[in-house]
Amino acid sequence: MRKIILYILIIILLCFFIPIIFCKKFEQKEEAFSSNNDEEVKTEYNNSISEYNYKNYNKIRLLHTKTNEIEEINLDEYLCNVVSAEMPASFELEALKAQSIVARTYTIYKIENGSKHEEADICDNANCCQAWISKEDRLSKWNENYREENWNKIVTAVNSTIGKIIVYNGKPINAFFHSNSGGKTEIPLNVWGGSDYPYLQAVETTGEEAYTQYYSQVSITKEELINKMKDKYSDFEIDFADDNCIEILEKTDSNRVRTLKLGNKNISGVEARSIFALKSTNFEVSKEDNNVKFEVLGYGHGVGMSQTGADSLAKAGKNYSDIIKYFYIGVEIVDI
Repeated sequence: MRKIILYILIIILLCFFIPIIFCKKFEQKEEAFSSNNDEEVKTEYNNSISEYNYKNYNKIRLLHTKTNEIEEINLDEYLCNVVSAEMPASFELEALKAQSIVARTYTIYKIENGSKHEEADICDNANCCQAWISKEDRLSKWNENYREENWNKIVTAVNSTIGKIIVYNGKPINAFFHSNSGGKTEIPLNVWGGSDYPYLQAVETTGEEAYTQYYSQVSITKEELINKMKDKYSDFEIDFADDNCIEILEKTDSNRVRTLKLGNKNISGVEARSIFALKSTNFEVSKEDNNVKFEVLGYGHGVGMSQTGADSLAKAGKNYSDIIKYFYIGVEIVDI
């Protein structure tokens, strides 16, 4: 009888504790699963800038051109502002990584080879150095639903390439870049004259026609053309009745205009781009009734890395190293 009672008690206790044990284990597994999921979400894009010892380059002096004030700022913090100003956050992460390394290299090259600014290493003007935008201004320009994700994506691009620069023969390169090459990049000699850099050669790009930066038009009246040219050349004359009064005389190997005839003046494609506010020197020009129309391919000077070309390569499965070595010939990516 006692044995029967003992067995009954054991059965009751087992019925009571077994569900507790299994529930506890399930809860632990569920907690572990939830914890792993949370970690994956958090680590998809970083939200804080990592630290790295750049030795002589931990801090840079940034000139804000609108206020003429100089700010001392952490290098990679500065790069987050640059990358967010220079490349859309919607671009592929590998393209953003390439942009981060290019911008870091460009900055260090400028510091090592002499800044244009007496008290500062670099400025925030894209026409002089690199574009820069404060985090607050950048966030305000993005859709509210994507602000945090976009910023964290930029930080991830900078963090995941931290310390890396591009070198040629062991020295940082002059890492020029632009928005859209219009199908082929350009060599520096055809843009600024002087000496060429062996790592900045003309390369063909694909997929850029899918971007809004690829094609643009500028149409001005004949009177506007005369006024713009006379602002630069007081003795300018043109007879629009002459079929050859506007003519492209020479192009570069990358199909950009080297020399343009306008009336009694022959000007460079670079000068024409400046005078008529064209997006690049890769253009065709025609007369249409009372107007002169420029049809333009690409956006920017065309030298170095094309940003839309980088994104196109990333979409095709290329990583940041592939992208950089495609646009900069014979270079290496190293830790500084």
